[in-house]
Amino acid sequence: MASEQLEKIFKNNEEWIAQQLDKDPSYFKTLGEGQEPNILYIGCSDSRVTAEEVMGLHPGEVFVHRNIANMVISTDLSAQSVITFAVKHLKVKEIVVCGHTCCGGVKAAMQPQDLGLLNPWLRNIRDVYRLHKEELNAITDEDAKYNRLVELNVQEQCVNVIKTAEVQKASAERGLRVHGWVFDIKSGKLIDLKIDFDAILAKIMEIYTLKD
Repeated sequence: MASEQLEKIFKNNEEWIAQQLDKDPSYFKTLGEGQEPNILYIGCSDSRVTAEEVMGLHPGEVFVHRNIANMVISTDLSAQSVITFAVKHLKVKEIVVCGHTCCGGVKAAMQPQDLGLLNPWLRNIRDVYRLHKEELNAITDEDAKYNRLVELNVQEQCVNVIKTAEVQKASAERGLRVHGWVFDIKSGKLIDLKIDFDAILAKIMEIYTLKD
């Protein structure tokens, strides 16, 4: 038997259907005809950060992938498949990697605690810390250090996106762009980190650039 909360979800769904049809009788017919989103959003699975709602977008306007701490790992077939499908088949024009303040994944990665199956995943965030150890260790305030690691993690995941073959090809052929954002949970604001990818990539793309 479904719990009271689950039963409420189905009731909410019926109300939502009625609301959509009241505004647009062809709403679901249009959705059924396909999707043409311009944006791929890669974000965190945190229940407080819902992609469409945060951006004020509607179904069909953004293709979404979420995991713990908005990671883009080369061996993660789920993330890599999403990127390939979004870039090669949906032809998205923008890719956004969006982290957020109060991120439990980033916080856990800062602690020397054995978390079992989560260890391999969190190690990727610890690798971000290692890459930026000098800057982070110079920050004495723990909250400020935590928030900066959130930002740096977004930056490194953006770089990981850019390393992929499909993104490199689409960037060269049709101007696909990658962006790094942070959602501030305590204010509700989306913050564009305005990452200088040209400066960052100038030092590493001779290693990661792929050619036919």
